[in-house]
Amino acid sequence: MPAATPTSVSAAFFPAHATPGRPVPRVLSIAGSDPSGGAGIQADLKSIAAFGGYGMAAITALTAQNTHGVRSVHVPPADFLAAQLDAVSDDIGIDAVKIGMLGSAEVIEAVGDWLRKVRPAVVVLDPVMVATSGDRLLQESAEAALRGLLPLAHLITPNLIELAMLVGGEVQEDWAGALEQGRALSAATGATVLVKGGHLDGSECPDALVNTAGLLSSDIVVLPGERVETRNSHGTGCSLSSAMATAQARLGDWEASLREVKPWLAGALEASGTLEVGTGNGPVHHFHHLPPIPSEGSFAARLWSEAQPDLEDIYALDFIRGLVSGSLQEQEFAYYLAQDAIYLNGYSRVLARASALAPTEAEQLFWAGSASQCLEVESELHRSWLSTRAVRPELGPVTKSYVDHLTAASASGSYAVLAAAVLPCFWLYAEVGASLHAQFLAAGEPAGHPYAAWLRTYADEGFAAATRQAIAIVDEAGRNASAADRDAMIAAFKQSCRLEVDFFDAPRLHA
Repeated sequence: MPAATPTSVSAAFFPAHATPGRPVPRVLSIAGSDPSGGAGIQADLKSIAAFGGYGMAAITALTAQNTHGVRSVHVPPADFLAAQLDAVSDDIGIDAVKIGMLGSAEVIEAVGDWLRKVRPAVVVLDPVMVATSGDRLLQESAEAALRGLLPLAHLITPNLIELAMLVGGEVQEDWAGALEQGRALSAATGATVLVKGGHLDGSECPDALVNTAGLLSSDIVVLPGERVETRNSHGTGCSLSSAMATAQARLGDWEASLREVKPWLAGALEASGTLEVGTGNGPVHHFHHLPPIPSEGSFAARLWSEAQPDLEDIYALDFIRGLVSGSLQEQEFAYYLAQDAIYLNGYSRVLARASALAPTEAEQLFWAGSASQCLEVESELHRSWLSTRAVRPELGPVTKSYVDHLTAASASGSYAVLAAAVLPCFWLYAEVGASLHAQFLAAGEPAGHPYAAWLRTYADEGFAAATRQAIAIVDEAGRNASAADRDAMIAAFKQSCRLEVDFFDAPRLHA
């Protein structure tokens, strides 16, 4: 079974009724509405859901906009916003708040009054003043009121234009200047400031957490990144800030939250083109990291149904339970990794065979890239883990059976059967990995967990994307195959699913 690619508050506002580290954080978005679905509360609710939170929304403004820009803005009476906020907080505990577009001084004052009364544990303020399109979204007369709201936030997430406006300076064109403005804003407000490099020129796209009050490991914590070339960045700031609020409610650590959110957002930008929404600056793909649910009646749906008994068996295994809890014996984990390294070597050859049989150049490139990735992961396993332990990676019986099964499928000459045989190595692994990672996060990433680093790799964005592509390839092959070939595909797929169960259980029997 292939391994996933390794990836890599102010105490005065901590309320008695909120529970830090909740498995399902209750997150309230206070923001404007975007009818096109890409920004505002629509983007916030998607981001909150993507990070496992329960999203709520209090609407501050109604906009008429699409992927080309904002046409008009309507700000309802501030007392109606106050009624929305009170209705929610009178009944529901709130673990985090994300604040976006506010529109007017009256609205800002209503939000400030509510924050002082309710004192949410996490407040992320995205000071929406100017949209990416250049449209002004905050009345000039409300800027002073917004500055007065900033000290009530724990994290402020301005773009570079907004950052300059808030500190009364020029828009910075270099990273060092932007960081200095971030320090100035943090010093003035007492909040942590997320300085974003997305509007800078060049191929790099760093982000930094800045806090001058000693709440971080250092005054400035920089996370490097590469720019994603896409026109689809509508709602990026909204999505980032609401994701940070949700992650922080669960993790309680701004640095850890940003390390989760930044690669997710990069993946959302990379996958944005698949949405095909609008003809202008389109939205990001908030759920790009999730394995797809097959459409009813599709060939993939039939395969997914066949896999359910094996998934249930996997989740019931002592190995899986021990891996999540941290109670798994190290010799069993070592055996699993050693067999994984052996398996990946054989699996890469099978994927190379799939590339040779593939009918299109795109599929050839996909399988060839997957084969190469297997070898890279195998090498990393030997370098970073197996080399530091007394493990002898000898071929185990289950590993041999699995590789033999895939090799036989590759020798059959049927591309469709081979693709179906290798699919569980993507699909079941992605599904189990996502479940294990979610359980690990729900437990609050317990300190001293021996397999913490390994469990974090299960959230790999690249592997989720590859899984979606593999499912699509097999689904199309199944739809185009004869009845006899479809039966053979199902048989090969089911056998691989069963071997996935055996692979997870092998350490118990052979370690």
